[in-house]
Amino acid sequence: MITELPDIQDLPRQNASQVKNKWGEVLRQVRQSGSVAITNHSTVDMVLLDADTYQRLTEEIHMLNSRDRNVLDELAHRFEARLEVLEQPDVRQKVEALFETKGKLDAHRPKAGVSF
Repeated sequence: MITELPDIQDLPRQNASQVKNKWGEVLRQVRQSGSVAITNHSTVDMVLLDADTYQRLTEEIHMLNSRDRNVLDELAHRFEARLEVLEQPDVRQKVEALFETKGKLDAHRPKAGVSF
């Protein structure tokens, strides 16, 4: 399950001077809320996270990367299987024969419907 994080604009804020001068208070605030936005000239410069939140985020990133790797491995396997078919010795003749038909059907009419 993906960790829900508040929007950066909704985080409690501390300016850089407060972080420097009142570190204990900042730590208490981080422990209470999970994260605090550190500002410099009223602009958020960084976000301070508690260790549990950081650990959850790194685990989720590893999980997502693993899932992406599995999807890419499956796609690569399917590509290799299709490429292997195209590398068969008689494929060129089959493709040329297909193009020579120019979309025309052979002598048999297509069968469709319940009666066929």
